[in-house]
Amino acid sequence: MDPAKSIPMKDRPAIMSPRQIESLIADGNAVFILNGKVLKANSWLKYHPGGQKPIEHMIGRDATDEITALHSVETLARMVRYQIGTVEGPWKNFTPPIQGGIFRKYDTPQQEDENSDDSASSNATREPSPVFDGEQRDLRKRRGHQDADEASITSASSAAETELQDGMTFLDAQTKQEISLDLAKYPALDAGTQHIIIQKYRDLYSKILAEGLFDCNYFAYAWEAARCSFLFGMMLLCLRASWYCTSGAFMGMFWSQLVFSAHDAGHVSITHNYTIDTVIGMIIAAPLGGLSLGWWKRTHNVHHIVTNSPEHDPDNQHLPIFAVNHRFLGSIFSTYHERLMPYDAIAKRLVPYQAYAYYPVLALGRFNLYIQSWTFLLQGQGPKKGPAWWHRYFEIAGNLLFWYWFGYLIIYKSIPTPWARFGFVMVSHMIAMPLHVQLTVSHFAMSTTNLGPNESFPQKMLRTTMDVDCPQWLDFFHGGLQFQAIHHLYPRLPRHNLRRAQKLVQEFCNDVNIPYALYGFVDGNKAVVGKLAEVSRQAAILAKCQRTVSERGDIFHSH
Repeated sequence: MDPAKSIPMKDRPAIMSPRQIESLIADGNAVFILNGKVLKANSWLKYHPGGQKPIEHMIGRDATDEITALHSVETLARMVRYQIGTVEGPWKNFTPPIQGGIFRKYDTPQQEDENSDDSASSNATREPSPVFDGEQRDLRKRRGHQDADEASITSASSAAETELQDGMTFLDAQTKQEISLDLAKYPALDAGTQHIIIQKYRDLYSKILAEGLFDCNYFAYAWEAARCSFLFGMMLLCLRASWYCTSGAFMGMFWSQLVFSAHDAGHVSITHNYTIDTVIGMIIAAPLGGLSLGWWKRTHNVHHIVTNSPEHDPDNQHLPIFAVNHRFLGSIFSTYHERLMPYDAIAKRLVPYQAYAYYPVLALGRFNLYIQSWTFLLQGQGPKKGPAWWHRYFEIAGNLLFWYWFGYLIIYKSIPTPWARFGFVMVSHMIAMPLHVQLTVSHFAMSTTNLGPNESFPQKMLRTTMDVDCPQWLDFFHGGLQFQAIHHLYPRLPRHNLRRAQKLVQEFCNDVNIPYALYGFVDGNKAVVGKLAEVSRQAAILAKCQRTVSERGDIFHSH
C-alpha cells in the first residue's frame, strides 16, 4: 500500500503550481524545492548557522542536490517542518532574486494560466543575462532610446557614451566566447540531458554510501594529531635554541596542517555531528590558529553553492589586487558583500601585474584572514539566534587566548629583539603560502560563466573546479584539498576517503560525458598564472581601447 494514500486528503500538503510559488517569492518569501516538497524558510533565515546567502541563492530552485550535499540526514528530516506544499513532476528552476530573477505576484485566478500572453517570461521569471546581468540594467538606462530632448546632448557626453559602449562591447565579447566554449565542451542544458546527469549523480551517492566512504577514518586523525604535535614541539624546541626563523617555519607548518582538520570539521565530516564537529573546528581555528570558523563557514557555504561566479562567489572577489576574470574589468556588484566592486584607479594599476604578484600576495594571505575574522566577530555578522548564537563569543574568547600565547608569550616574551620577532612572524606566516595556492589553484583557472538555472549541480561543480594529481604519499601535504572537484560534489565526504572515491567520480564523469579536470600541481599553477596573465592582457586591450575612444572624443570636441 502506498503510504501517501493512507494520509487523509485534508491532511495532505497541497499541490502547488509554479505560478503560485512565483507569487510567494514575489511577496518576499524564501521558497525552494526539496525532494518534491515546497519549503518556506522565512523564519529560519536569521537562524541558519551557515548564513542567509546560501538559502537566498536557492530560492525558486529545486535545491535537493545542493542541500543534500551540505547537510546531514537528521537535518534534512527536520526541514520538513517548513513544508507548505508539494510539486508534481520535474521542477523548472527560476532564477533566484539575489541573482537578478524577476517575479510577478499571483493576483487573479486567470493568472494561473502559465502560457498566457502576459507572462513575464517563459518560466514566470527571467534568467539573468549571461553577459554582465547586474550591470546590464544600468547600461540600458544609460544607453536607452533617446527622446527629442536627448538628441541635443553635447559631444563630450557622446564621447563618454561611446567609450562605455566600446569597453562593454569588448568585455561582452569575451564573455560570449567563454559561454560558447563551455556550451561546446559540456553536456547540453536541456531538461532531459540534465535530468539524466542528476539521476546518475544520485546513484553515485548511493554507491559511495554503500562502500562506506562516508565513514570517518579516526585512525588517520590519530596520525594528524601526532604530526601536529611533532611540528608544535619542534617549534618550541627551536625557539628555546634561539633558532627563530626555523621555529617560525615549524609554526607555519603546524598551522597549515591544522587548517585541513578545521576544514573537515567545518563540513561536519569528522563525527557527522554538527555540535561536536563545530566545537572541534572552532577550537582549531580560534585558540590554536587565531581565526574564525564562523567567518569561514559564512563565505565557504556560499562558495559551494555559486562556485566561481564573479558576482556571487566571495572566493573569487579580490579586487583591487586580483581580477580573476575579465568581467571584473567592467566593475561588478557583489551580492555577497552587497556593494559595487569597482575597477578603479588602484585596480588599473595593480591588475596588469597580477600574474607576478600572485605568489607574493598569497604569502601574506594569513594576515588578511586575521582581518576578515575579527571583522566578522566584532560586527556580529554571524547568527545571533538559533543553534549558533554562542559561537561568536566562543570564538572571541578563543582568539584572545591565541593572541595571549602567540602574541605575548612567544613573540614578546620568548624572542628578545624586534628583528628576530619580525623574522619569526614573517616566516611563520609566509610558510603557509602553498596552502593558499592550493585553495585557489582548483578554481582560478576554471570556468566562471553562468549557464543559467537549468544547469545541474554536479555539472556546475565539475565545470568550475579542478582536481590536482599527486602521489599518495604527498596527501598529507595537500590535506585533501587536491580533490576539490570530488569535495564539491560531496562536501561531507571525509577527507581521507576522497582518493578512494576518485575512481567512482571518474567513472561517473565518463558515463555522463562531463570532462573531469585533473592537473598536476605544477601544471595547475601554470594554468592559474596563465589565466591571470590573460586577464592582464585583456585589461591592457581595454585600456588602449578606452584611450583611443577618449582621444577621438577630444578631437571631435575641439572641432
